[in-house]
Amino acid sequence: MSTFTIFLALIIIVAFLLVVVIMVQNPKGGGLSSSFGGGGGAQLGGVKKTTDFLDKSTWTLATLLLVLILLSNVTILDGTGTGESRVINGQQEVETNIPAPVQAPVENPEEQGTN
Repeated sequence: MSTFTIFLALIIIVAFLLVVVIMVQNPKGGGLSSSFGGGGGAQLGGVKKTTDFLDKSTWTLATLLLVLILLSNVTILDGTGTGESRVINGQQEVETNIPAPVQAPVENPEEQGTN
Protein backbone atom coordinates (compact mmCIF):
# COMPACT_ATOMS: atom_id res chain seq x y z
CA MET A 1 0.00 0.00 0.00
CA SER A 2 1.50 3.31 -1.04
CA THR A 3 1.80 6.37 1.16
CA PHE A 4 -0.57 8.27 -1.10
CA THR A 5 -3.26 5.60 -0.60
CA ILE A 6 -2.92 5.93 3.17
CA PHE A 7 -3.23 9.72 2.94
CA LEU A 8 -6.23 9.36 0.64
CA ALA A 9 -8.02 7.10 3.12
CA LEU A 10 -7.27 9.52 5.97
CA ILE A 11 -8.52 12.47 3.89
CA ILE A 12 -11.80 10.68 3.21
CA ILE A 13 -12.30 9.81 6.89
CA VAL A 14 -11.51 13.34 8.09
CA ALA A 15 -13.77 14.87 5.42
CA PHE A 16 -16.63 12.61 6.51
CA LEU A 17 -16.13 13.52 10.18
CA LEU A 18 -16.00 17.22 9.27
CA VAL A 19 -19.31 16.94 7.42
CA VAL A 20 -20.89 15.17 10.40
CA VAL A 21 -19.65 17.80 12.88
CA ILE A 22 -20.87 20.63 10.67
CA MET A 23 -24.28 19.03 10.16
CA VAL A 24 -24.72 18.60 13.93
CA GLN A 25 -24.30 22.33 14.44
CA ASN A 26 -27.18 24.71 13.91
CA PRO A 27 -26.34 28.10 12.37
CA LYS A 28 -28.81 29.81 14.71
CA GLY A 29 -27.13 28.56 17.87
CA GLY A 30 -29.30 25.47 18.33
CA GLY A 31 -28.29 22.09 17.01
CA LEU A 32 -26.91 19.50 19.39
CA SER A 33 -26.19 22.13 22.02
CA SER A 34 -29.87 23.13 22.26
CA SER A 35 -30.98 19.57 22.94
CA PHE A 36 -29.03 19.58 26.21
CA GLY A 37 -30.34 22.98 27.30
CA GLY A 38 -33.96 22.34 28.08
CA GLY A 39 -36.04 25.13 29.55
CA GLY A 40 -33.23 26.78 31.46
CA GLY A 41 -33.34 24.38 34.40
CA ALA A 42 -30.62 21.82 35.05
CA GLN A 43 -28.10 21.65 32.26
CA LEU A 44 -26.34 18.42 31.36
CA GLY A 45 -22.75 19.52 30.80
CA GLY A 46 -23.83 22.95 29.73
CA VAL A 47 -24.75 24.38 26.35
CA LYS A 48 -21.62 26.51 26.25
CA LYS A 49 -19.31 23.49 26.60
CA THR A 50 -21.07 21.58 23.79
CA THR A 51 -20.88 24.59 21.47
CA ASP A 52 -17.19 25.07 22.31
CA PHE A 53 -16.48 21.39 21.64
CA LEU A 54 -18.23 21.48 18.25
CA ASP A 55 -16.47 24.71 17.32
CA LYS A 56 -13.03 23.41 18.31
CA SER A 57 -13.58 20.07 16.61
CA THR A 58 -14.63 21.83 13.39
CA TRP A 59 -11.47 23.92 13.31
CA THR A 60 -9.29 20.95 14.28
CA LEU A 61 -10.74 18.70 11.57
CA ALA A 62 -10.51 21.47 8.95
CA THR A 63 -6.86 22.09 9.81
CA LEU A 64 -6.10 18.37 9.79
CA LEU A 65 -7.78 18.02 6.38
CA LEU A 66 -5.69 20.85 4.96
CA VAL A 67 -2.45 19.35 6.33
CA LEU A 68 -3.31 15.89 4.97
CA ILE A 69 -4.02 17.31 1.52
CA LEU A 70 -0.71 19.17 1.47
CA LEU A 71 1.20 16.08 2.66
CA SER A 72 -0.48 13.89 0.06
CA ASN A 73 0.68 16.31 -2.62
CA VAL A 74 4.26 15.77 -1.48
CA THR A 75 3.85 11.99 -1.66
CA ILE A 76 2.56 12.21 -5.23
CA LEU A 77 5.82 13.84 -6.29
CA ASP A 78 7.87 11.22 -4.42
CA GLY A 79 5.96 8.36 -6.02
CA THR A 80 6.89 9.35 -9.57
CA GLY A 81 10.61 9.25 -8.97
CA THR A 82 11.87 12.74 -9.66
CA GLY A 83 9.72 15.80 -9.85
CA GLU A 84 11.44 16.94 -13.04
CA SER A 85 9.75 17.15 -16.39
CA ARG A 86 11.07 15.07 -19.27
CA VAL A 87 9.79 17.65 -21.74
CA ILE A 88 11.95 20.39 -20.24
CA ASN A 89 15.01 18.14 -20.22
CA GLY A 90 14.46 17.13 -23.86
CA GLN A 91 13.94 13.46 -23.03
CA GLN A 92 10.38 13.20 -24.23
CA GLU A 93 9.58 10.12 -26.26
CA VAL A 94 7.55 11.03 -29.31
CA GLU A 95 5.07 8.48 -30.52
CA THR A 96 4.49 8.48 -34.26
CA ASN A 97 1.27 6.52 -34.50
CA ILE A 98 -0.25 9.15 -36.78
CA PRO A 99 -0.12 8.04 -40.40
CA ALA A 100 1.45 10.34 -42.93
CA PRO A 101 -1.04 12.40 -44.92
CA VAL A 102 -1.93 10.99 -48.30
CA GLN A 103 -1.19 13.41 -51.12
CA ALA A 104 -3.51 13.56 -54.07
CA PRO A 105 -1.84 13.03 -57.45
CA VAL A 106 -0.85 16.28 -59.09
CA GLU A 107 -2.32 16.72 -62.51
CA ASN A 108 -0.19 17.97 -65.33
CA PRO A 109 -1.04 21.63 -65.99
CA GLU A 110 -0.63 21.13 -69.76
CA GLU A 111 -3.39 18.52 -69.84
CA GLN A 112 -5.89 20.73 -67.99
CA GLY A 113 -6.14 23.15 -70.88
CA THR A 114 -6.92 20.45 -73.51
CA ASN A 115 -10.20 19.21 -71.99
